[in-house]
Amino acid sequence: MRKVSVLLQHDAVVGETDPRLFGAFVEHLGRCVYGGIYEPGHKTADKQGFRHDVLALVRELAPTIMRYPGGNFVSGYNWEDGVGPVEKRPRRLDLAWMSTEPNTFGTNEFIDWCRLAGIEPMLAVNLGTRGGDAARELLEYCNHPKGTALSDLRRKHGWEEPHDVRFWCLGNEMDGPWQMEMKTADEYGRIAVEAAKLMKWIDPRIELAACGSSGRNMPTFGAWEDRVLQHTFAHVEYISLHTYVNNYAHDTPALLASPDLMDGFIEEVVAIADSVAARAHSTKRIMLSFDEWNVWYRTRRSSDVRVKPGWPVAPQILEEIYSMEDALAFGGMCISLLNHADRVKVACLAQLVNVIAPIMTETGGPAWRQTIFHPFAQMSHFGRGRVLRAEIDSPTYAASYYDPRGSADLHFPLPSVPYLKLAAVEDTGTGAITLFALNRHLEQPMPLEVTLRGFGTPALIEALQLRHANLKATNTKDRPDRVSPSTLTGVTLGVDRMKATLAPASWNMIRLGRPG
Repeated sequence: MRKVSVLLQHDAVVGETDPRLFGAFVEHLGRCVYGGIYEPGHKTADKQGFRHDVLALVRELAPTIMRYPGGNFVSGYNWEDGVGPVEKRPRRLDLAWMSTEPNTFGTNEFIDWCRLAGIEPMLAVNLGTRGGDAARELLEYCNHPKGTALSDLRRKHGWEEPHDVRFWCLGNEMDGPWQMEMKTADEYGRIAVEAAKLMKWIDPRIELAACGSSGRNMPTFGAWEDRVLQHTFAHVEYISLHTYVNNYAHDTPALLASPDLMDGFIEEVVAIADSVAARAHSTKRIMLSFDEWNVWYRTRRSSDVRVKPGWPVAPQILEEIYSMEDALAFGGMCISLLNHADRVKVACLAQLVNVIAPIMTETGGPAWRQTIFHPFAQMSHFGRGRVLRAEIDSPTYAASYYDPRGSADLHFPLPSVPYLKLAAVEDTGTGAITLFALNRHLEQPMPLEVTLRGFGTPALIEALQLRHANLKATNTKDRPDRVSPSTLTGVTLGVDRMKATLAPASWNMIRLGRPG
């Protein structure tokens, strides 16, 4: 491959990353909660049933905000079922995942787990089977200090101080036919704006996200965002986006190109939101909450996705096993988020444990890192700061991304995909720059030269690569570190220059310090 060049300039900035960009997601789905973060009786569990081996990996992963309790689950959830004495909580049928919900883990336990993990909680309200009244009651239960029936009920349940939850999602994927009580854009917009009004009357400090399209491939995409924001514009701060990429077509180059569609999705939603603002003659800017994103495909069409006979508790479903090539596509999605830090202020990797997740567990046994764990952890630790606008000169390739939708399968042409996908983030405290670089060429190494205009001769802090000769390699209980970062050698430095050679099909992180 010919040399690939990148120009970075100190004053050419995309935006600053919001701490909430590095979030994740816990849903009552499969073994995400039960057998995942919560397993009373496990040898590492504390008195509340929280698995501390999982907590240790979560702290290493370093998510900053956690969305809960769904997801599809929330559209049929009665929050009252999950509070109060555990022995008195009802068991319910969960129609989202055709299982039985025991409600032994609920809102208060989730808040305690977040505090223990050092993570900001994000709560979603049910705007499927319920509406604004239930939403404002949950908010009062969580955030009002004392002196009312609901705030005093929380105190009676053992949580004297308010939970002070600041970020709330107004439902989930309400455009989806799979959703309990799916709604049209106008139906959803009306219920969302009324819920928002009630919630902000109780606590005006909160921030709210309205539901955008469940995906860019939804037939109502675009029109949905426009109509929903016309209803909610004055009352919300965010609109949500969801994207999962796949390799149904067994086309690795197309899989690695698919994060570029995420870039287009973001830019289209920004344009729609700004169009609504323009028509409202407003300078307000709606920000984006990308509160579901990941690689997900193998388990989506499996017969055990929706049906397990007997309505089991915490069935073993949607447990995607991630490969090396999945980690590369996942890393590309990380880069897409960073490069839109001006408008994507919140993002939640879906999900955290077992269910399409970076962390896997064995019920009663160990926990380990999946391949996708590593790009996220690196981004979360070192992607905080000013995202520099990178000017990239790279050879390209063509791909066609396949997204199955039954009788309406879609193909997205990608005629010009740069082999290099890169984000550069400057630490505003130290001035260090971290490069996140994906070489999408499957066979050829990439000679990379980065110009850091006005930087001087940088010092190399660290250079790591994630690669494996077998793109189908996975991490397992018995081989938990089969795919893990290793040192990237051969990085050379000069005045305003850095050179490196990136291995074929590799994710790379290079950290450069200011001259001493």
